Amino acid sequence: MQGNLPPEAQEKIEQLQDLQETAQEVAVQKQEAESSLTEAESALEELENVDEDTTMYRNVGELLVETEYEQAEEDLEDKVDTLEIRLETLEKQEERVQDQFESLQEELEDLLGGGGGMGGPAGPGGPGAGGA
Repeated sequence: MQGNLPPEAQEKIEQLQDLQETAQEVAVQKQEAESSLTEAESALEELENVDEDTTMYRNVGELLVETEYEQAEEDLEDKVDTLEIRLETLEKQEERVQDQFESLQEELEDLLGGGGGMGGPAGPGGPGAGGA
């Protein structure tokens, strides 16, 4: 079917597919960042229940290395801060990709004469595409 489309429309469909892949990659990275953030926040909360004189260890590659309570707390706080910033950045990136996707989809629909009959690009349209 794409062979019948004008070259400009084919190019926009390819761009939409690229944006869809980018959106999926960002979603995976966002999920990983959320998971890491939850884990770091839980560790920080658990640290509050630990006596400051308790021997502490941290992972360094495959090793556990002894560390001070204050250093462990500082490291976890830094990790939480970094992950919060990372998550914020990924959310903004996700919004930009979505905006680009919608804009490109509108351009394609306009190019195809309103796109009413075609329903826009098949596939990248998201949930509900294709009917029940």
